[in-house]
Amino acid sequence: MNSHLPFALLLTAVFGIGASAAPIPADARVGGFAIGCQAYSFNRFSVFEAIEKTELTGSKVIEFYPGQKLSREEPGVKWDHNASDEVIARVKEKLAKHGVRAVNYGVVEIPADETKARVIFDFARKMGFYAVTTESTGSLDTIEKMVREFDIRCGFHEHARQPNNPSYRVWDPNYVRDLVKDRDARIGACADIGHWQTSGIKAIDGLRILSGRLISLHVKDRLAIGPGQHDCIFGTGISDIGGVLSELKRQRFEGNLSIEYEFNWDNSVADIAQCVGFVRGWSAGRESGAPQ
Repeated sequence: MNSHLPFALLLTAVFGIGASAAPIPADARVGGFAIGCQAYSFNRFSVFEAIEKTELTGSKVIEFYPGQKLSREEPGVKWDHNASDEVIARVKEKLAKHGVRAVNYGVVEIPADETKARVIFDFARKMGFYAVTTESTGSLDTIEKMVREFDIRCGFHEHARQPNNPSYRVWDPNYVRDLVKDRDARIGACADIGHWQTSGIKAIDGLRILSGRLISLHVKDRLAIGPGQHDCIFGTGISDIGGVLSELKRQRFEGNLSIEYEFNWDNSVADIAQCVGFVRGWSAGRESGAPQ
């Protein structure tokens, strides 16, 4: 087990002590941001491998998604909110060993049935997640009850616009803003700026629309606005990641930034490490007073 892991984090990681929606601590941040990996970036690998790869990128937090295989040795064991206490303990131990903090979970369907929804939030409590991510807009009343009961945040994720499915509206940050505006402050958006750009929305514009309601981000740089573009290393595309970070600072955003790198699937660690390095360098430049 990693002897350098802060004791408070070690207790949470192994025993679940102190698990709640408390702010993500400074020692889990890079350049002031809780920047890390969405495990989906490593969906060709296992949960244990995703944790190992997250450490290699230089980031300190991870967002899990439901259904990933637990390990290479146990491909039939899936990781999700139905995991046994024994499996949960093993994942916590693996996180602690590599100095990685699990902060979020999704995208997961949250049922309107309170008993079934409570399973997800109880899992989030056991893991010490800051938030969960969903697109289950029809379960909003139940979600509001859960965030109040468990003190865990919930963000509505936005996949790309579906031109042939006008009933899919959660792609639009205006829709999400209006959906949550009169709800508990722990309910907001998981802003996927890559999907926004597929839908023709500039990242900074979407963030400003959702000001005050950002729970988390799936951060991606893209080569162009519109469909058919793949992810690229931060700073090499048109997403203005520096501007995104500035806007988040302006909003005093405290949630997690998950790098969901959907490209170079088998060998993405170096690319993601450069994305983390961009955030580290941007923050260092800001502190030194260098132009951003």
